[in-house]
Amino acid sequence: MNLQHIDIMNIVFQLIAFMFAISVHESAHAWMANLRGDPTARMLGRITLNPIKHIDLFGTLILPAVAMLAHLPVLGWAKPTPVDPRNFKNPMLDDILTSVVGPISNFVIATVALLVLVLIKNASAAGEQIVFGTLQGASFADTNSLLVPLCKLAFAMMIINIVLGVFNLIPVPPLDGSHVVRHLLPAGALRIYDTVGTLACFFWCFGGADFYPNSSTRFSHFSSAFS
Repeated sequence: MNLQHIDIMNIVFQLIAFMFAISVHESAHAWMANLRGDPTARMLGRITLNPIKHIDLFGTLILPAVAMLAHLPVLGWAKPTPVDPRNFKNPMLDDILTSVVGPISNFVIATVALLVLVLIKNASAAGEQIVFGTLQGASFADTNSLLVPLCKLAFAMMIINIVLGVFNLIPVPPLDGSHVVRHLLPAGALRIYDTVGTLACFFWCFGGADFYPNSSTRFSHFSSAFS
């Protein structure tokens, strides 16, 4: 197991984690919309963890893959979940619930991944060493333990789901967090909010690499949290 193989494995695990994260996120939107009275997404088969139903060719596959290969912040998106708010019984509350359940679902997945890492760490001395090594970006070139890919996958799941959840809670259109703020604005301010917010989100996504810190920073922060 050499360094090149480890890099490829990391990229594969990040892609798996990313596609799973967006599948959970979008299917959660569809599930809540259906629960609150809008069956649009359910009728289109979007209440599923099958990533094929949620894939946007450029935003889900090409852009994230290029970013990972170039060691850039993981950036991408899924096919938006269609929602018709006219079907909601309580349009304001139902729209907010449908929006925030996506990030909440990502935090649930991140918590499960964290628990997996904690369990591995506490199971044995070897497990503890592998978990801390994973958090610090170790290559593990001298071991073939099955715990190595498991820890790497769990860590990728944790990081990507946290980033996706936090990012989508930012109150800037068209992100999920904006669906809370927009209901508090008058019509005139809402039009400005939607226009300016969408442009700000675009420029921030493509220029705000500091939101997703580099590998060494991520590893050291989470390593300290485990200590």
